[in-house]
Amino acid sequence: MVKIIIDGESAIFGRLCSFAAKKALEGNEIIVVNSEKTIITGNAKDIIKKRRELIAKGGSARKGPFFPRISYQILKRCIRGMLPDYSRGIGKKALGNIKCYNGIPAEFENQTMIKLGKAKPLKYLELRELSEKV
Repeated sequence: MVKIIIDGESAIFGRLCSFAAKKALEGNEIIVVNSEKTIITGNAKDIIKKRRELIAKGGSARKGPFFPRISYQILKRCIRGMLPDYSRGIGKKALGNIKCYNGIPAEFENQTMIKLGKAKPLKYLELRELSEKV
């Protein structure tokens, strides 16, 4: 099992999630740092509006579905959605190998990281801003 550390700074949200899901299904341990700095492309108002509608639709408070509001939990839930069956089998095993963090923990500061971010698009919203406004 290979440990892959991904730096989420200026990485596009969906691409980072699909990359992490694929690598986790291969049996690797995935660690995502700076998850609050990932970016979601598009108009910021539309992104916030869609997220608020999704949370408001929800269900009962006891039965769910539960939509996280903290940035690293939003990222991990998106990765979970890209796994084949997260409640059993290989999906459950892959989800157990994924860890997401806000910022960079001290144990990962001096290790090599994969940078998925490139030039920022014209319209985007950071995950930190989305979690603050929802």
